[in-house]
Amino acid sequence: MADGPQTNEGKFLTSRGMRFPLDTDILPKRVRLLLRTDGYEAKEARAAYRMMKEGDVVMELGAGIGFMSTLIASKTRAAEVHCFEANPRLIPYIEAVHAANGVTNAHIHHALLGDKPGRRTFYQRSSILDSSLAPLPEDDETVEKVQVPVRGAAKAMADIRPSVLVCDIEGAEVDLLPQLDLSGLRAVLIELHPQWVGKEGVAQVFEAMRRAGLVFFPRWSQGKVAVFRSDW
Repeated sequence: MADGPQTNEGKFLTSRGMRFPLDTDILPKRVRLLLRTDGYEAKEARAAYRMMKEGDVVMELGAGIGFMSTLIASKTRAAEVHCFEANPRLIPYIEAVHAANGVTNAHIHHALLGDKPGRRTFYQRSSILDSSLAPLPEDDETVEKVQVPVRGAAKAMADIRPSVLVCDIEGAEVDLLPQLDLSGLRAVLIELHPQWVGKEGVAQVFEAMRRAGLVFFPRWSQGKVAVFRSDW
């Protein structure tokens, strides 16, 4: 199916049996291609299919386009998903993805997690792939700086009481995960970013998992996607 104009109202891409509104302002060409070929978040999807159990409550950090929350909510045995996303441009799109797939057990939180409540600056660039919490040397007046709510991580964990954590937060895992109480989790699925955090950062993530009684599970891990379990 060829891409039409940017509106594309009523048109969808299908990936792994899920429908994604064809919004070329949100979905760059590379993402559209990966969705069409079932290559988008493929490693994470394979791990999620295997690791979710009946009744799991999942906390997802970094919801993106709503791919993983939709997959977990509609294609696995998990009971519910709480997904956190910083980019305000993506919130309406995630809502549309959930609606297009009849998802009613996923809850969207436009927020970051941090050591205490507050706000942080988010750098919203033309491409969702380039938007981030960090300024770039090449930023100019086209970059919109928006204030994003920060929720206290400890309270969010206590309120949601997840059994599984899914995390893809572009390197911020090194700052966030060591400060969370992960002891109540049964499993963690995380995309590591060694190109940004280095070997020391990766070691800090593994140490945070160890302290929580979570052990690296290589059978379901692949590349930078790592699975940790308490119930080997």
